[in-house]
Amino acid sequence: MSYKVVHYINQFFANIGGEEMAHVAPELRDGIVGPGLAFNQAWKGEAEIVKTVVCGDSYFAEHEADAKAQILDWVKAEKPDFFLAGPAFNAGRYGYACATICAAVQDELGIPVLTGMYEENPGADLKNKVLMVATANSAAGMRKAAPAMAKLALKLMKGEKIGASCEEGYMPNGIRKNFFEKKVGAERAVDMLVAKLNGKPFTTEYPMPSFDRVAPNPAVKDLSKATIALCTSGGIVPKGNPDHIESSSASHYGEYCIAGVEKLTSEGYETAHGGYDPVYANENPNRVLPVDVLRDMEREGKIGKLHDYFYTTVGNGTSVANAKSFAAEYAQKLLQAGVHAVIMTST
Repeated sequence: MSYKVVHYINQFFANIGGEEMAHVAPELRDGIVGPGLAFNQAWKGEAEIVKTVVCGDSYFAEHEADAKAQILDWVKAEKPDFFLAGPAFNAGRYGYACATICAAVQDELGIPVLTGMYEENPGADLKNKVLMVATANSAAGMRKAAPAMAKLALKLMKGEKIGASCEEGYMPNGIRKNFFEKKVGAERAVDMLVAKLNGKPFTTEYPMPSFDRVAPNPAVKDLSKATIALCTSGGIVPKGNPDHIESSSASHYGEYCIAGVEKLTSEGYETAHGGYDPVYANENPNRVLPVDVLRDMEREGKIGKLHDYFYTTVGNGTSVANAKSFAAEYAQKLLQAGVHAVIMTST
């Protein structure tokens, strides 16, 4: 018996285009499209993708109710044994769409589902509702993600017992599974302690939640005497992106002087960001980094001074750990420069 699978992917993996084509409405295609081939190969005839649903990330985000209703109608008419979405890796809107449509198919049609994405993807917030395989943060991890998802999907199709998350590769979802370890607890505890004392990696068996709380600073008492700095995750950089900040999953930030610059121009600046349509930002970079408005406020005496440097990176797919390290580093530079407040812009 070959199980019937319906697969959901976005416009990029359907080879329609990138961000400039993220507006495409849902469409239903026969058979395999894009990454579906890797799943079919992994199943070796035990299951096959019979239909592929393609939907632009922006379209789903902006027309969620309509997109969901249309996709549910198609899936219901096909009567598949399984619904698969992604993997989305660290693409935020794609991950949200995968998780949301999986939840709808599961809850409204009673069909088993599975998706996959990076653990910091916003869509992973639904991991307690939908089974998700943890993947790398970019499509470079497809070679590992597809077989892992295919293996777990086949077990779900067959109705086999699903083991613990550490055995099956899905994200912990709040449901505890019992299994037998090769070593007793005392031995495992000593092994972890020895690894920790020697600076070697180890995995705790009782991870504690991390709540990152930042107390707000007191309000600036007199803006007319304050130095204000501009920072952005919108990727505004000098023309040509001299520091080669990545369009996604940034590994560094840029520091650029704007002393004497009255406004940003399309001749001198552009965006390096790969997660939104760059046309309007490139046409007028002040739309993302409002140097022009801050200069007006400086002349009008509403602020004391616009800081001579701005700091920039891209938020698209950038890990929380990297983002925190960037901010911690340039925050010290801002403090040393006597900056009183920061305006942080996104997209």
